[in-house]
Amino acid sequence: MQLTRFTDLGLRITMLLAVAPEGRQLSTAQVAEQMRVPYTHAAKVVARLAGLGVVESARGRSGGVRLTELGAGQTIGWIARRLEGAGEVVECEGENPCPLRHGCRLRGALRQAQEAFFQVLDRSTVADMVRTPTEPILRELVLAVGREKGN
Repeated sequence: MQLTRFTDLGLRITMLLAVAPEGRQLSTAQVAEQMRVPYTHAAKVVARLAGLGVVESARGRSGGVRLTELGAGQTIGWIARRLEGAGEVVECEGENPCPLRHGCRLRGALRQAQEAFFQVLDRSTVADMVRTPTEPILRELVLAVGREKGN
């Protein structure tokens, strides 16, 4: 199974915010720059994470994005499920429906494999993902934002 780029970015943004010093907010533009993605893409992901309660986002001069307690303690599986949505691994219906769809066993096997994938991710929290060797890299990204702002 392959996660969408949206989910991948959502998990990486969550990890970046997890190592920011308490009370420190990063702008969506700063997050986009550090994650090397277009601002518009990062803004969509941040909006979805805010809708899930994983991050808090405030607009304006003193605004920014920060990780919530819910986000900090959440499992990677919980976040990934919600970012990925309830879609199927394969598209059996749609514009060109599969001729096997009424008697196919593959769809059920793939659904089970997808759930097993998420169950493995359920074993790890955001805090687990930001431990060494990842933590120093993420901290350097957060510090780079501070240097750019002159902090």
